[in-house]
Amino acid sequence: MTTPSAATTPADGAARTYVVRTLGCQMNVHDSEHMAGMLEQAGYTRASAADEAADRADVVVINTCAVRENAATRLYGNLGQLASRKAGRPGMQIAVGGCLAQKDRGEIVDRAPWVDVVFGTHNLDALPVLLERARHNEAAQVEIAESLQVFPSTLPTRRESVYAGWVSISVGCNNTCTFCIVPHLRGKERDRRPGEVLAEVRALVDAGAVEVTLLGQNVNSYGVEFGDRGAFAKLLRACGEIDGLERVRFTSPHPAAFTDDVIEAMADTPNVMPQLHMPLQSGSDRVLRAMRRSYRSEKFLGILERVRAVMPDAAITTDIIVGFPGETEEDFAETLRVVEASRFSSAFMFQYSPRPGTPAATMDGQLPKEVVQERFERLLALQERIGAEESAARTGRTVEVLVAEGSGKKDGVTHRLSGRARDNRLVHLALPAGVLPDGTALADQPASLADPRLADDLDARLPRPGDMVTVEVTRAAPHHLIADSALDGGTYAVRRTRSGDAWADRERTRLGGGENEHGHGAPAPDGPVVLGMPTLRR
Repeated sequence: MTTPSAATTPADGAARTYVVRTLGCQMNVHDSEHMAGMLEQAGYTRASAADEAADRADVVVINTCAVRENAATRLYGNLGQLASRKAGRPGMQIAVGGCLAQKDRGEIVDRAPWVDVVFGTHNLDALPVLLERARHNEAAQVEIAESLQVFPSTLPTRRESVYAGWVSISVGCNNTCTFCIVPHLRGKERDRRPGEVLAEVRALVDAGAVEVTLLGQNVNSYGVEFGDRGAFAKLLRACGEIDGLERVRFTSPHPAAFTDDVIEAMADTPNVMPQLHMPLQSGSDRVLRAMRRSYRSEKFLGILERVRAVMPDAAITTDIIVGFPGETEEDFAETLRVVEASRFSSAFMFQYSPRPGTPAATMDGQLPKEVVQERFERLLALQERIGAEESAARTGRTVEVLVAEGSGKKDGVTHRLSGRARDNRLVHLALPAGVLPDGTALADQPASLADPRLADDLDARLPRPGDMVTVEVTRAAPHHLIADSALDGGTYAVRRTRSGDAWADRERTRLGGGENEHGHGAPAPDGPVVLGMPTLRR
């Protein structure tokens, strides 16, 4: 590991700044938190928002994805933009990590020789050392490990949020889906022990978090490595016993391994959110076989039926691939049938793109782009209708919203805030009249200690990120709900939380104002949350 002095600029001794750009899934987002944590432990400081926007950071790390065909296009587009910046900034460094780096290795430096460091999914811990070695040797450093060197969750972590956090329970994947390159890039599944997972969850809660998302390529396969097939259901129930943890969710499960004990644990554990992301991929049994997805459409629909039997209001989302090799019009009609029956609240829909190195890339029956596009548009129209209908059914309901950082859906009157209901639906909510001066809006991030959310005499009607607000849904759209009940004196109540206290303490510290002496939550550090190797609480 580099020392803090290694991350300083020789000319003035100032700490070098960094930014991490994330492309891809939630696993990549969490990996980026580890990258940021390691850089800060090594003495780097996060670039300001202005410097980040202007590409003025001393170190730019791009954490890549390799799942979609446009992954390389996005990477080299980013690198092309950075080339001219680096030419005008002596000492600037560019690092590329993640799945595409694991896959393409030295090809990245061949195509973009201004890149300084390339590292893979199995050696995140090497980033600070490789940056320093590249500076010392004045040559690009490419280091790709073939197997996991250090379990990522043991690495320093700079959490992006104080009120919600990701917790990896496993890495890698044992499935062999023909369209997916992830097992090749992240390796076989490796499971963490339950005590380590729960210790990390408790550490997050102690730091102010009220929501945790359990992460894994196939979370419900958790426990297979250490011989307990019921481990995931037990883990959910154990999370329900952690004081202060109000919301638990997980992503992504595999339908083939989704068992009734997990459904029972979801229903029996009060803080498990009534939300489920269940990848369908295709509604055609013939296509599912070609994909090597070891379930069929009726099993999939049966899982949703059993979930809704015990959690009637569960919001269920999915992933769907359109235009898999050999997909016929009849196959696609089956996907439309299953989507109609599933009533997804939303869906991530993708046009199939061949990934080199996957069996599907060389299959017969690759479909013309225009056929795939036309089917995609039909599926999109169907899901938009279903999403709008499912959202509309929530109109008039009372929901509790965990307020998020960042501004919401605004207009000239409401200046709404945004957050997530217990079923993870996005909600834009209006503040009561008079909470903010006319014509003003809250900044995404406080610019000064004068921000009203940081006031000692905080208005009881003004929520902070991390606080909970109870409102009534007044109208809906396919992808969000609007809750303007406060505007006419209707349902509106703010519940202060330890997360809100932690957010305010963090922002006061960032702005040089110290911690809120009246706060009740454990303040979140402005730097990385270093969890180290989790241990069991005695």
